[in-house]
Amino acid sequence: MSTRVGGLAPAVSNAQSEEAAAIRRGLFLTARMLLHRVRTDSLMKYDRRRFIRDAGLAGMAAATAGAVATTAMAGETTHSDPTVKKVNGPFGEGLPITVAGYDYNRVAAVANGEALIEGCEVTYEVTGIGPMNIHTLGGPKTRHVTEIGLIPYLLAWANDGIRDYALLPIPALRAFRHKSMWVRSDSGIENPQALKGKKIGIVGYSSSSLTWIRGVLKDEYGLSPEDFHWIVSSKESSIGLTGGASSWEVVKPPEGVQISDAPAGMDESDLLLAGEVDAVFHAAEPKAFMERNPAIRRLFVDHRSVEQNYLERTGIFPIMHSIAVRRDVMEANPWLPQAVFAAFSKAKAMDMKYMQLLGWAYDTLPWYGQEFDETVAVMGRNFYPYGYEVSAKTYDTAFRYLHEQGLTKYRVTLDEIFDPAVRGFAEPA
Repeated sequence: MSTRVGGLAPAVSNAQSEEAAAIRRGLFLTARMLLHRVRTDSLMKYDRRRFIRDAGLAGMAAATAGAVATTAMAGETTHSDPTVKKVNGPFGEGLPITVAGYDYNRVAAVANGEALIEGCEVTYEVTGIGPMNIHTLGGPKTRHVTEIGLIPYLLAWANDGIRDYALLPIPALRAFRHKSMWVRSDSGIENPQALKGKKIGIVGYSSSSLTWIRGVLKDEYGLSPEDFHWIVSSKESSIGLTGGASSWEVVKPPEGVQISDAPAGMDESDLLLAGEVDAVFHAAEPKAFMERNPAIRRLFVDHRSVEQNYLERTGIFPIMHSIAVRRDVMEANPWLPQAVFAAFSKAKAMDMKYMQLLGWAYDTLPWYGQEFDETVAVMGRNFYPYGYEVSAKTYDTAFRYLHEQGLTKYRVTLDEIFDPAVRGFAEPA
């Protein structure tokens, strides 16, 4: 790895670098200690004056550390793989492993070393889901632990026999998908049944979000993939906000599903605006919707209520990404999956505690506290659960959807995907 500014390497002596690193480490540890105190102290004991003092000191320490880093290193660390946005670590002691994933708030403590994977020296690579899927399913496979798209993983497992990574019951990304359907505001389409026989604009066909959307439409509204005319765009208005499709996600739909290419040069947002399609189904918001164009609205305007009702009736909080461990490393170190699960669970617990105590202060949303409280009221205190038993139904629903939609050669089962050793993984009550 190297550091650069404007294409030039900074001239810093070894002694200067070591001294700056020592100062930086001390300042970051100070900031971490203070923020840890802010995060973990009881709300009843933590008065406003003390919050302002400790949060301010932590901010000063972190800012000073950043200034030292800028002065000493005058740039940011680069990586030989351009899809890796940054590299953190190494943290901890023991088995050297590389972990790859996003640095979501609920994962940040693993990514920055606050939640160590016991027995491991961790280097954390922050990257996107598309590159992670490619690296894990057909690339160099050098990462020992990685986030992975659930649907690409299952497609590669069932259709290509790829077995190099073992899935852990750590749903790194969950998302309800009722929100991911858009129509024209003047269409008169008010419910999914009104879309029967209509043209649906999509980017790809066998993506994670579309697999879940089609499954929900079938289970909840009696609509099959054959009930729509799918228009596939080769362009994406929200490019960079989604992971992009790996080759394992490009699965030909079964016979009976009507599918056509979109006019050249039109992305999914253009198609809806121009009236070329009646609706768009996509993981990310189309550009026109992000720009608050009044011509486009969600199919479910109050999707939150619809999704909460769906959760209450089904117990399903859809899983998009999961965590996987390289199989040969797991077999050589059978303790590793439990250590990974414990670290990710701890990181999430730290984030939830922080959300409860200080999220209202650091986040910009004005009713953050009420949103947190209402989510807990609907979903319980652990509203983003990890573990086998609590997630098994949701994983199995994804397995079923893939087979029902003709995307996998056979019906994948829980027993074959999850090693017996991980089926007992659960978070504290």
